[in-house]
Amino acid sequence: MRIILYTGKGGVGKTSVAAATGLVAAKMGYRTLVMSTDAAHSLADSFDTRLGSSPTPLADNLWGQEIDIFQEMNTYWGTVKDWLRALMQWQGADDVVAEELAVLPGMEELVGLLNINRYYEEKSYDLLIVDCAPTGETLRLLSFPDMARWYMRRLFPIERKVALAIAPVAKGILNLPIPDARVFDTIQTLYGQLERMRNLLTNPDHSSVRLVVNPEKMVIREAQRTFTYLNVYGYHTDLVVCNRVIPDAVGDRFFDKWKEAQKRHLVLINESFSPVPILTAPLMEREVVGLETLETMGNLIFQEQDPTMVFYVGQSQTITREDSFRVLRVPLSFVTKDEISLMQSGDELIIQAGRHRRNIILPRILVGLGIEDALLEGSSLRVRFRKGKS
Repeated sequence: MRIILYTGKGGVGKTSVAAATGLVAAKMGYRTLVMSTDAAHSLADSFDTRLGSSPTPLADNLWGQEIDIFQEMNTYWGTVKDWLRALMQWQGADDVVAEELAVLPGMEELVGLLNINRYYEEKSYDLLIVDCAPTGETLRLLSFPDMARWYMRRLFPIERKVALAIAPVAKGILNLPIPDARVFDTIQTLYGQLERMRNLLTNPDHSSVRLVVNPEKMVIREAQRTFTYLNVYGYHTDLVVCNRVIPDAVGDRFFDKWKEAQKRHLVLINESFSPVPILTAPLMEREVVGLETLETMGNLIFQEQDPTMVFYVGQSQTITREDSFRVLRVPLSFVTKDEISLMQSGDELIIQAGRHRRNIILPRILVGLGIEDALLEGSSLRVRFRKGKS
């Protein structure tokens, strides 16, 4: 089963692009499920119909689903939530506050993503398209399996033994809620699910992430940061869709400044996400709602290309540690070392390679480090960062 995750800054039209992709794929004969894990669902609005918490038929080969977050929370987190709520109430927290704080930030969307495991194992669909939460939430979700792995391997065995050993004393004397075996079993099951999901989503043979942007400076900046961290976490971005590009046919002088700005921002988009391919979707004449308009949008984006294909294989940047240095590797083709120059400013690294320019947002681990040296190795640029300002 092919899995495609769409994400982007809130309001860029990622739900419309996800729905349009699903419709085009279904028309090509792929059994397709478009699933929303965003707590603020808008997928049903996009298809202009009602969607439930289980797959709902929309057209030939096409189903839609809006995950019931509360149901998923009870399934995967209910036992742990009950214990956390009791613990906070024991510490004096108000009932309502304890109920809210017992749900970790991002947990609601995360458990929705765990449906990916089930659909992959059932093999009921050829294609699963996931309309994810906006970029900030998505990054937290995709990094959660790494945090869970660290916790489970280092702290979980110790805490489980200690908690079970002191439980009789703590409950009898302090009336302190101690996690019992059910709580630890729930956490362990969730961890196993997260591991399977991460292995699936980081496998480029099965999964890829697609970014939806608008040709606007603030949107591009956030997408750059998302793109960087997707690479850091090991997720593969195979396509960027630039939505709401004003067509040249729009001749009203009112839009001249907008069109000029969009042309500049399209250049920045190419600099920021190269070598990942970029497809565009024009600003539509009317609201993108319903199957007919979504199909038109999908055809304009993919231009008879198969939307399920992997448009790009590989990661556009990787970060490793070598001795006391952090090393950033960026693929560059058809350039010589004499054609390369670097400029670092805050969290931004600009690479000029001949006539081509790469604009990279650095992750926190590299911000504040100076560039030690840069070396062209084959078709990639190797940049070493050292402690201290450049």
